[in-house]
Amino acid sequence: MNTMNPADATLSIDEQINSWFSPISDAVASVVFYSVPVYEQDILLILVWLACASLFFTLYLGFANIRFFKHAIQILFKKDDDDSTKGEGQISRFQAFATSLSGTVGLGNIAGVAVAISIGGPGAAFWMFLMGFFGMSTKFSEVMLGVKYRQHTDPTRPEKVSGGPMYYLKVGFDRTGIPYLGTIMGGFFAVCTAIGTLGAGSLFQTNQMVQQTVIITGGDASFFAQREWMIGLIVTVLVAAVILGGIRSIGAVAGRLVPLMALVYVGSAAVVLAMHASAVPGALLVILTSAFSVEAGIGGLIGAIFQGIKRSSFSNEAGVGTAAIAHAAAQTDKPVEQGLVGMLGPFIDTVCICTMTALVIIVTGAYDTGGAAIEGVELTSRAFEQGGAIFPYILFLVVALFAYSTLISWSYYGVKAFTYLFGDNKKAEYVYKSIFCSFIIVGASSDLSSVVDFTDAVVLGMGIPNIIGLYLFAPEIKRELKAYASSLKSS
Repeated sequence: MNTMNPADATLSIDEQINSWFSPISDAVASVVFYSVPVYEQDILLILVWLACASLFFTLYLGFANIRFFKHAIQILFKKDDDDSTKGEGQISRFQAFATSLSGTVGLGNIAGVAVAISIGGPGAAFWMFLMGFFGMSTKFSEVMLGVKYRQHTDPTRPEKVSGGPMYYLKVGFDRTGIPYLGTIMGGFFAVCTAIGTLGAGSLFQTNQMVQQTVIITGGDASFFAQREWMIGLIVTVLVAAVILGGIRSIGAVAGRLVPLMALVYVGSAAVVLAMHASAVPGALLVILTSAFSVEAGIGGLIGAIFQGIKRSSFSNEAGVGTAAIAHAAAQTDKPVEQGLVGMLGPFIDTVCICTMTALVIIVTGAYDTGGAAIEGVELTSRAFEQGGAIFPYILFLVVALFAYSTLISWSYYGVKAFTYLFGDNKKAEYVYKSIFCSFIIVGASSDLSSVVDFTDAVVLGMGIPNIIGLYLFAPEIKRELKAYASSLKSS
């Protein structure tokens, strides 16, 4: 018997999938994105959870993000002449840092900032900046633990190591005498990561890249307008060529790609700002005054604050735990040093790149759309047009590079989560990589909004068990940092 609703027959495949998946997406999102009304603003508790952790670790560690900032930069670029002192691991500390940064420096730095300013006003940029600053301490904590408690999980490849929240969560709860809770929470984190990387890391990034390609090549008249799958196929080949080589291949590409794309984007933004140099002081003043303005009422102020927190959380992922997975592969026997290197991630991602984006949008006046429905990448593109006709094309190149770098890094996070659940072996790796690549093609030709909404919720949900683990290890994190500081003084 055919029980299909006649109305469903007129829906496209995308629409049918969205229709079927929406109840699941809505149910998960209602839990993770649970909100409470405050002065007519819906405040997401998951954002409060992430923000409080960042503030706590900044204060608890005595503003380590300031005290060790210069030293962290020195560590990042320090070269070890003696390979025997590097410790176990598969890639250099810089490559591990670049891999983690390539996963965070993505469309959130371009589209996310524009959305924050569109909704929360220029003041949201200040709160993004501030949360990036506080997030440095959370990032230090999770990276340090990721390196310290990494494990050899594949007996056939003794040089290979695996780390991340799923590993240190288990260790932490083993110590408390309730090991089953560590197993459950570590497994929950791994499941969220494996699922989240397919949507937020594969579907969404590819979909946004394809949309920009179609727009820049003529919109509806573009050759790719009805052939999006072709772009997806090209991207799949480019991604597969890197991720099939494992973390060494990913680290090598990220180590070259991240500095290049950051330089191109920041350089382009600097040119636009230089062309509007006289407006920069005024833009900074607008950001600062808007950040504390109650002109739109207390609700407006709270809205600006939480728009900044939201976009900062999506952008730098401090507290989510992904950085611990990437940095665990670093060749080092000093977890605190790698943690300090990881601490620089939110600074570059949010404090530097996101701030540059915000300034470009504000000094050019692009955020004042006159009521037109312009936001996201389109709003940022409009701002960059002020630099000349070539700048939207430069922005397109940057969007493509940002999306590509995110794809290769998040594939690694997914592999580590998948192999944690199903065994660390080559077969499990290839199964996940095949699934990940197939989602790239699907993302190129589909608009599975409900799937992406679901995975967005799952990704932020990773922060729940991870931050519980960070609080559990907080005294140990502080002791390790204090011991390291003492060793620096004595040397």
